[in-house]
Amino acid sequence: MSENLLEVKELITAFRMEDGDWLRAVDGVSFRVPKGKTVGVVGESGCGKSVTAMSVVSLLPKPMGHVLGGEILFKGEDLTKASDKRMHQVRGGEIGVIFQEPMTALNPVHRIGKQISESLILHRGMSKREALQESIELLDRVGIPAPERRVMEYPHQLSGGMRQRVVIAIALACKPDLLIADEPTTALDVTVQSQILELMEDLQNEMGMSTILITHDLGVIAGHCDEVVVMYAGRVVERAPVKELYASPQHAYTRGLLNAIPTLATPRKSKLNTIEGQVASIKDFVTGCRFCQRMERKGPTLKNRAPFVEISKDHWVEACPECVDTSALNLAH
Repeated sequence: MSENLLEVKELITAFRMEDGDWLRAVDGVSFRVPKGKTVGVVGESGCGKSVTAMSVVSLLPKPMGHVLGGEILFKGEDLTKASDKRMHQVRGGEIGVIFQEPMTALNPVHRIGKQISESLILHRGMSKREALQESIELLDRVGIPAPERRVMEYPHQLSGGMRQRVVIAIALACKPDLLIADEPTTALDVTVQSQILELMEDLQNEMGMSTILITHDLGVIAGHCDEVVVMYAGRVVERAPVKELYASPQHAYTRGLLNAIPTLATPRKSKLNTIEGQVASIKDFVTGCRFCQRMERKGPTLKNRAPFVEISKDHWVEACPECVDTSALNLAH
């Protein structure tokens, strides 16, 4: 048996426009999620993180979004070839998802208990009474006080932190093998963010599941992940074990992200480091190095996509000669 629970290989996800053109939001992405480990996916908005995650569970916007190529191997099964019926079994049952924006992830017109029970009835075959009792236990497990009362309340009656705990309870209701957490702490204050991340880590250790944690926050990645996948403009530009990446970032984009993090040594009221420019519009993506495009560089790197190479054990980088010191790594251009 493979040591990886999930393997994404050369994934291509595109959206069909009204004029018939295909726009590739995810362009040849490859990464793995080992059993029992947490893999962090980091990058700016518009880099394809959420689209990659939604491709895994086949929740792309229809009819525009389609997986055009690659493999998504979950426990050895290629989900790109799975039927709709099979994906209904996988979603919620074997793969749990914490969606972006906890404030809007819950249905405002249904009670909390009903929203948790739905998954339990569908995937675990419980009766309504059994599902309600299990919902109360799940709320207690994720740290919500007075769960017997909260289970009968509506989302607007709960704070942001409590709503996020409810979303986690729904995602974990069927004891999934893989949890996809898409920006799970968006719009939460720092204290609540820390509590939510610690809760997720405790539940992961208790249940032995794997996690994909999508975030903008490299501090969160450092404290809670085993491996890091750095995405830029629909591609993976670097991936490595978390300690290796922070100790020796190789791609210019990765270094830019790390340099933008303020530290305790940063003087008060000083100007923070930023990365010049912005991510190009998806319709303007070049075929070559897209970070070179952002830096307004000229030359062949804009036309020719650099190879994705392993420079040390489990440390991979898109070896653009303008963005990576290929001579120091003894890589062929």
